[in-house]
Amino acid sequence: MVDGSKAHTPIEADEITSAWARERPGMPVDAMATVTRVWQLAKVFGDQRRRIIAAGGADQATLDLLSVLRRAGPPYELAPGDIARRAMVTAGAISQRLTRAEQAGLVERDRIPGARHGVVRLLPAGHDLVDRLVGSIAELDATLLAALDPSQRDTLDQLLRVLLADAEHRFGPQPVTQVGAEPAHRSG
Repeated sequence: MVDGSKAHTPIEADEITSAWARERPGMPVDAMATVTRVWQLAKVFGDQRRRIIAAGGADQATLDLLSVLRRAGPPYELAPGDIARRAMVTAGAISQRLTRAEQAGLVERDRIPGARHGVVRLLPAGHDLVDRLVGSIAELDATLLAALDPSQRDTLDQLLRVLLADAEHRFGPQPVTQVGAEPAHRSG
């Protein structure tokens, strides 16, 4: 699906790389086409995922919150600090997400006597929403990789693991954000 903006072709990355090689002889450009294709794919994948989430009546932050609770298993409840840690965001960001999700009837907060924050529980509406959205995302992911046979998918997965491990070794672990977005600064 093209949103009206110029569609990128695989050849475009090669043309960009060739132009830089011509304009800046001696500059290492061997990886430029590959990285450009990765960025193009990340944009397409991210746009399609955001479209699915929005069509399902949520946003990425809400889905992240609900997903953390759903993956926790029965009874689908966690302390806010555990949610923040598992979602890799600050306690302040989780507090805002919890307020919105609670107002939407997706979660509820219970105070535990003597505890500082209590627990957050996934409500049936939140459970249904996260299951529906994650199911749609799983179908989308399969569609996005449909051009590859199982062996190619395995090879791609192995290569991506190598690249991610190397990037983490060189630059440190990075929070998962939208493509091109500035990462949120974590406190403590």
